[in-house]
Parts: sequence; C-alpha cells; structure tokens
Amino acid sequence: MKIFLGLNLVIVDYESATSFLGEWGPFQQRVFFLLCLSFIPNGLTALSMVFLGGTPAHRCMLPAHLNLSAAWRNSSIPLEEDASRGGDLVPSKCFRYKLEHLMNYSETGLLPGVDVNLSNVPKEGCLDGWEFDHSLYTSTIVTKWNLVCDESWKKPFSSSMYFGGILAGSFISGQLSDRFGRKPIMFATIALQVVITLIQIFSSSWIMFVALYFLLGLVQISNYLVAFVLGSELLGPMVRTLFSTAGVCLFFALGYMLLPLLAFFLRDWRLLQVTFMLAGCVCLPLFWFISESPRWLLSQGKVEEAEAIIRNAAKVNKIEPPALIFSPLMNEKKKAHNICDLLRFPNIRWNTLTIAYYALSLNTANLHGNPFFNCFLSAVVEVPAYGLSWVMFRWCSRRLSLSSALFAGGFFIFITQLIPPHLPALSITFEMMGKFAVSTAFAVIFAYTAELYPTVLRNTAIGASSTASRIGSIVAPYFIYLGTYSVSLPYILIGSLTALTGLISLLLPESFGMPLPETISHMQSFPGKKKKKKTQETEEIPNIQGRTRKSLKVKTTEVHMVIRVK
Repeated sequence: MKIFLGLNLVIVDYESATSFLGEWGPFQQRVFFLLCLSFIPNGLTALSMVFLGGTPAHRCMLPAHLNLSAAWRNSSIPLEEDASRGGDLVPSKCFRYKLEHLMNYSETGLLPGVDVNLSNVPKEGCLDGWEFDHSLYTSTIVTKWNLVCDESWKKPFSSSMYFGGILAGSFISGQLSDRFGRKPIMFATIALQVVITLIQIFSSSWIMFVALYFLLGLVQISNYLVAFVLGSELLGPMVRTLFSTAGVCLFFALGYMLLPLLAFFLRDWRLLQVTFMLAGCVCLPLFWFISESPRWLLSQGKVEEAEAIIRNAAKVNKIEPPALIFSPLMNEKKKAHNICDLLRFPNIRWNTLTIAYYALSLNTANLHGNPFFNCFLSAVVEVPAYGLSWVMFRWCSRRLSLSSALFAGGFFIFITQLIPPHLPALSITFEMMGKFAVSTAFAVIFAYTAELYPTVLRNTAIGASSTASRIGSIVAPYFIYLGTYSVSLPYILIGSLTALTGLISLLLPESFGMPLPETISHMQSFPGKKKKKKTQETEEIPNIQGRTRKSLKVKTTEVHMVIRVK
C-alpha cells in the first residue's frame, strides 16, 4: 500500500522497506552462520554438569597403615540392596564396619563369614574419606570435594544454582537488550562467560564453584536469547524461519554432541572447562562482523543508524539501495517499555501466562548407562527433531505444530513407565522418542514466541517466557529422587504435564504468515478476546512544518497511525 500525504505521518513496513536486499545474499549468509556459531558454546555448557559432576563408583577408604588381614580388608564394606539393580546386593557407598571390631577379629585370627556373622558387626560412616574409581573420570567436582553420601545433595543443588542463574539471566537480559541494544549485551555476556569460566577453573571450594556456576548460567542464557532475537530481526521472513528453528538448535546440538566427545578424551573437570573458555574466546571476534538490529534502532528512533546498516548490507549484497529507505521523520525516540508492559496490555498478558505454563514441562527423563554414550545419543536425537521443527514451522500452523509436538512427547514419556523392566531397549526407544518430540516443541517455542511479541518488547518477552520455564529446570535435578519412591512417578508426572500443556497451547494466537509486529498494537489478539477499536498505544508524530518535502511515500501492510494536520 502506498500513501502520499502532505501530513505529519510516520508508518514503516520494515519487511517491504528492506525487501530490495533479497532473502539470501552474502550479508544474510554472514549473519546466519556467524550467529549460529555463537550457539555452539551454549550447547557445550548447558548440560556440562553431567560430566563436571560425574559420580564414579566409590566406597569408604581404609587407612593404609591399618593392620588388617587381606580377608578382613576385603570384607570391610557391608553389602546393601540396590533398588536401581532390582534389589541386588552391592557394596555400601557410605558405610563400613567399625574398624576397632575388624582389628580385633583380624588379630584373633577369626575369618569373616566363617567365624563371624557380618550382620552382627556394627557399622560407621566413611570417617577417613572415600576411594573413587578413576576408570571413568580422572577428576570431577564430586571427587574433588567429596559430594557423596551426606554431601550428595550438593550435586543437584549445583545444577539448580546454574538453572537459577539462567532464570535470573532470562529475566534481566531481555530488558537490558531492549533498552541498550542487542549487539552490546550479546558480546558483553560472551566476554563475561569467558572470564567467569576462567575463574571457575581455579575454584578453591565448592561454595566458590557454585557461586560462579550461578553467574555462568546468568550470562550463558543472556547471550543465547539476545543472539536468537538479533538473528530473528536481521533476517528476512523465510530465512528467519530457518534460523529460529533448525539453525539455532542444530548448532546448539552440535555443541551438545561435542560435550561427551571432549569429556571422553579429557576426563578431568578443569580441562573440560578450559575447552568451554576457549570456545567463548573464538566467538568474541564476531563482534566486528555482526551488526546491530535495524528494527531495534528504529524502535529507538535511531533512523540514520538503522539506514546505515541497511545500506552496508546492500553494498555487501552488491545491490543499489533506494534513495530513501526509512522516513527521517522517525528520528524520535519512542516510548520506553519494560517487563511490566507484558502484563499491562490484555493481548500480551494472556500470551505470557500461557507460554509460562507450558514451558514448565519441558523436561525429559534421564537415560541410564554409559554417560558419554547417553549424552551423545541424546544430542544426536535432537538433530532430526530440529529439522522437523523447521519443516513444521515453514509450512504448518504454529499452534498445531507446537500442540502436536508437546502432546506426542507427553504420550511417549508417559507410556515409557508401562514398559516391563526386562525390556530396557524398548524403554529407551520410547524415552528417546519422547525426547525427539519435546526437542521439536522446544525449537518451535522460541521461534513462535519471537513472532508473537513486538520489537519494542521482543527480547523482554522471550526472556520472561524463558524465566518461567527455568522453574522446571531448577527442580529437574531433584526429579530423579522421585524414582526412589516409585520408578513410574517421574514418567507419569512429566508425561501428563507435557501432554496437558500441548492441549493448552491451542489457546495461543496464530502467527503463521504474519509479519513481525513492531508495536504493541500490531500484536495478534488472544483467541476469544475482542480487539478494542482504540489502540492500546499511540506514537506521536513529529511536526514536519517547514520541511521542503512535498509528499512522503510509505509502504505498509497494516496501518496504525496518528495524523496531526497543521
């Protein structure tokens, strides 16, 4: 639509105004691949606790100078039932027989199990520490600070602190990005991630480690969310769909797949963190090759800076730009927005609450067995899942794509607990099918959220939604303890919640085929909500009296304006 008016008017259809750049020129290719590369370190660190906090087989240590016969030294650890192995008897990890009794029996020449009934021998804790099996790990934070037995709660607490940092980062990064820009916040948090990891390598205590782990989660999710939004705003509609689903997630999965490979060859938690730090260092030079979001600059009234970026993109693509790309009359800072606006406007409030609800259930059950193989298998499963998410997002309804993926994930996770224990391969198959479906939904959720919210609040909204989802992440490390009461309970809860939220997601508005909203009034309404005739937000237009321009040519697909006649 073209409008020629001698009035004070400011309307811009960003997609139409920049369509001359094309969809897949050298500029877009550079943005796509460089931003995708920045997600690899996130894939490396997101689940690093699997190996940083690996718990090898262990038993109570016996002092080397202890005068015990070989028979009593071999029988110093009592046997206990192991529920995870069907009640088989295994050596205790947290108790030993009292050494004073063992020494008396050894000195008198009595034999264990022959002359002495071991069930009558008193027990005590591991007063001299633990012996760890180093065949799987050379060193982890568990072996470093003895996070076993009475101290075992510290391992899941470490993971919860990391996800607590992600919650905090999700909450503040979006607001900082919407206020100060995408690019500065993205690279500032990448630099902080490198520094924090470097300091964490030299942690002298568990408290120091976990405090830094909290900060690491905060900055890690910040650069992830900001880079996601930056790519969504820099790229055109078709490439944006590929980037926000398959692109981001596949490179994240690449980092995830590298994690078990590096852990397998290094086997030491400090050396593993060195690789995390180096991966972040590689991303820092990207600062000079990635531009700020023109959409964000326009939302701040910085028209000249936005136009300079578009003209540079045209130069890289070897395209002659038009004389006027954006109206200079837009060079006025718009009303500032913050997280409170997410709940102030009816069309945003419903979206936020619904997204927050289904984000809580994005957790899958942990696999049992070799941790290196399981982690790699879990990452490999995500690759086709993210490919499917792009296909669904490219050609299918957003609501149906998200709902079907969540419901399928919940179904497979739920029926996993119905598989007989003697069929572990079938159980793992269903578990991985559930992981596949939930991974597909995870990729769709981020891209869908970016389409629902306007530029003035997009990063804040994605951060707020991610904040809500981290509540589930924080409690996830403790979900495994439900299995001590009932093996089926984690599957029942996670499967039911995921399927339920799949149904609830049908209440979200549809954004398929719609342009990205720029202001709050451009948002899609929640189904069943009537749109008010008067817009929730108006933006005052600068006076053009005295300017020599005879008319203003504007492209738009949906008109939201205020006209002031002089």
